[in-house]
Amino acid sequence: MTFKFSVTKQRLLWWSISAIAMVASVLFMGISLNQIQAPLRPSLDFVGGTKIQVSLDCTVAGNCDAPLETAAIQTVVEEQGVSGSSVQILGEERTAFSVRTPPLDVDQRTRLVAALETEVGTFDAGTIQIDSVGPTIGRELFIQGMLALLVSFFGIVIYLSIRFQLDYALFAIAAVFHDALVTAGVFSFLGLVAGVEVDSLFLVSLLTIIGFSVNDTVVIYDRVRENIAADTDKTIAEIVDISVVQTLGRSINTTLTTLLPLVAIFLFGGSTLKFFALALIIGFVSGSYSSIFVASTLLAWWRDRNGQPPKMFKETMDAAELS
Repeated sequence: MTFKFSVTKQRLLWWSISAIAMVASVLFMGISLNQIQAPLRPSLDFVGGTKIQVSLDCTVAGNCDAPLETAAIQTVVEEQGVSGSSVQILGEERTAFSVRTPPLDVDQRTRLVAALETEVGTFDAGTIQIDSVGPTIGRELFIQGMLALLVSFFGIVIYLSIRFQLDYALFAIAAVFHDALVTAGVFSFLGLVAGVEVDSLFLVSLLTIIGFSVNDTVVIYDRVRENIAADTDKTIAEIVDISVVQTLGRSINTTLTTLLPLVAIFLFGGSTLKFFALALIIGFVSGSYSSIFVASTLLAWWRDRNGQPPKMFKETMDAAELS
C-alpha cells in the first residue's frame, strides 16, 4: 500500500502549532487573571449576583440620538447605593447595556431600573431581563463543574488503559487537555476584548468536546492496533501514517457534518446558545486537529524513542489481552 501523506514526518510542525496555541491561551488567561481576577470572565452562574439587561426604546423620539456612556450609567447605579457593580454597553449602536451587581432583592431591583430609566432614557419593556443567582449556588455550580471535568479525565485514563495501554491513555489525555485549553484560551480572549462571559453551558461544552476528541482519537488508535496485528514488518511511524490516512476521511466527514448545525445555531440561534455553539465549534475543530496531528504523532514518537518496534508492541498487547 502506498500513501503520500505522512503525519509523522512533519510532527515538529504540528507540535509547534499546538504549542503556540496553548501558550497564547495561557497568556490570555494570565492577562485576564490580572485584570478581572479570573482566567475567564465568569457569569452570574459562578459568582452570583444580579444582572439587569435592557435596551432603549428607539421608537420614542430622541431616545436613541446619543449613544450610551458607561460612566453615566455607573453614576446612576452608585447613587442608588449599589456598590461593586459593573456596566457594559452592548451592540454596535450602543443603545443597550447590562449592569451586574451584588445580589439585590425585588424592591432594590425595581428602584434601580426606575432610576436608570429616569436618567438614561425610556426602556423597551420587552427587552428588560433580570437574572439573579445566589453566591452559594454559584460556588456549587463551579465546584460540580470542575468535579465533572476531573472525573471525565480520570475515566478516560482508566478506559483507554484497559482497552489499549497506559501510554495510549496519556497521549489521549494530552490531546484532550490541548482542546480544552485552546477553547478556554479563545473565550478568555473574547472576555478581554468583547466582554464574553462563561456560564454553566461552557462547562457542558467542555465535557462535550472531551467526549468528541476522545472518540476521534480512539478511532485512530483502534486502526493503529489493527494494522500492527496485520503487518509487523513496518515501523511504528509507517503504521501510524497508514492508520491516519485510512481514518482521515471519516474524521473530516464527522467533523464537518457536526459543524454545519453548530454554525447555523451560532449564526441564527438565540443569545443563550450562541456562545455554547461557538465553544463547540472551536473545540471540535481543535479535537480533530489534536487527534490526527498530536495524539497519533506522540504515540509514534514515544514507541520509536523507547525502541519498541511493532512486533514487540504486538507481543505486549497480546500478553495484556490474555491477562
